[in-house]
Amino acid sequence: MRFTVLCVGARRANMEFVALFVLLLIPGLHWTVGEDTSWTYTGMVGQSEWSDYFPECGGTSQSPVEVVTTQTKYDPSLTPLTPLGYGQHGNKPFSLYNNGHTAVIELPDWMSLGGLPWLFSAVQMHLHWGSGGPKIGGSEHIINGQSAEAELHIVHYNSELYPNMSVAMTQRDGLAVLGILIVTGDETNPAFNNIINFLGRIRHANQKVFIPAFDVQSLLPDDLGRYYRYNGSLTTPPCYQSVVWTLFHERVEISKAQLLRMETLLYSSEAGNPDRMLLQDNYRSTQPLNHRMVFASFTAESGKELTSGEVTAIVIGVMCGCVGLAVIVRFIVKTVRFFTLLHRETVAVNSSTSSWDVLTNHRPAPMQRMKEPEKAKEKQQEMVLNSTSQAEKKEERSSPQTEP
Repeated sequence: MRFTVLCVGARRANMEFVALFVLLLIPGLHWTVGEDTSWTYTGMVGQSEWSDYFPECGGTSQSPVEVVTTQTKYDPSLTPLTPLGYGQHGNKPFSLYNNGHTAVIELPDWMSLGGLPWLFSAVQMHLHWGSGGPKIGGSEHIINGQSAEAELHIVHYNSELYPNMSVAMTQRDGLAVLGILIVTGDETNPAFNNIINFLGRIRHANQKVFIPAFDVQSLLPDDLGRYYRYNGSLTTPPCYQSVVWTLFHERVEISKAQLLRMETLLYSSEAGNPDRMLLQDNYRSTQPLNHRMVFASFTAESGKELTSGEVTAIVIGVMCGCVGLAVIVRFIVKTVRFFTLLHRETVAVNSSTSSWDVLTNHRPAPMQRMKEPEKAKEKQQEMVLNSTSQAEKKEERSSPQTEP
């Protein structure tokens, strides 16, 4: 009887042990699927299969999204964001880590973000980029159908409501991520060299190195007041729908050489792996909004960007307008001068008029001037008359007087 009880007890203990082992093994199996090196962007367990292993990746509030500016809603309550402590990096170095999907820079918790309903403390930042080939893209978010060459994400967690990142990332209001679109230009961006110059030291997955601390705010665009806001998710598994996204309207520029190093220096495979794979095209495709509203902190007119052709047309239009305005002003000035001179001449003529011109009723009728030939003929007739009268007087003197 005692032996039977012992056997039953032993069997029960074995069953409990097996059950405990299975319970421990299942999370282990789940964690194996969820490890950084288990999913990919284009290979096995690629984007199209994420939702099979990570159910939230098939949710209705996923990120990234395409922002159509004409469909955004202006929200005047969206004030400019305030990075706190971004420039106060201290003497403690940052850690730079290749997790097989991107380059991650861990940030100190004294860096935080203001301008949101709660205080969000910084955790890390990472990059997404393309492959530099004919395929255009690299950024995760798209604005009006145009993607950028790369995108920087700065991740924060709600430190007012939750104790750490692990807890916060599963809550609806747990995370706040800044999205900065990166395009290429002619000049080197010194701020991004604080990251790019050290990528060669973490070329393979799971490699980590410490780098000098630097001013994180120098990576941000100058205008922190114009941005888009929406509720979304992490853009990588497990795709928790716990992110308040802030996508800046202004893009940041780096040189083509800097982008090329970003696209070609890192591998998604570990060191010693004979199948070396470049870490490229590490961005997720855009997800449907599903009736979500994207808010804008600025009106569409103030945020409108002009193409080079539009800028040229505006410049030419302004120049033509200036020339036309100058012609009009010149015409007006000449017209004013003409009428001013005409007025002065009229005043001068009026001031030289005699009193006869003023008293027209008392002015005698003008004498008609005789023509020169008629005047000479009249004078000749007068002389003939005078000579005839003189001859008659002489005859009267010479004739005898008769008495009565």
